[in-house]
Amino acid sequence: MTEHITLKPEKTVAAASWFDTDYERASDPLARRAVFLRRVGANLALALVLVAVSLAVGMLGYHFLGGLAWIDAFLNASMIESGMGPVDVLTAPPAKLFAGLYALYSGLALIATAGLILAPILHRFLHRFHLEDGQDEQ
Repeated sequence: MTEHITLKPEKTVAAASWFDTDYERASDPLARRAVFLRRVGANLALALVLVAVSLAVGMLGYHFLGGLAWIDAFLNASMIESGMGPVDVLTAPPAKLFAGLYALYSGLALIATAGLILAPILHRFLHRFHLEDGQDEQ
């Protein structure tokens, strides 16, 4: 009688997919260093895009709703986005509404950006810890 062995196919990343969301499972071996570095780079790039888009939206709002010059709009948007707080006082109700909503959004965007940057690093650390822990039990 012949025994059939099924091998798990290697994971492949599609050529068009630069953002790897398919991390290895607990039973899988640790990903190669090149895969890990690609994940870190992709997450950093996505985080930078999120920061740039958020900054652009803030600048547009402060410029057109708050009536600030572009450099002042940049200053206010970057200060809000970094969690430092506003610089200029806004007087128009639409500008105040925008500033409040932008501040709430920026707080959530800051958390999302930190999560994007830390996700592959924490995943690798916990996966390695799990693999080492599994070796101790055998």
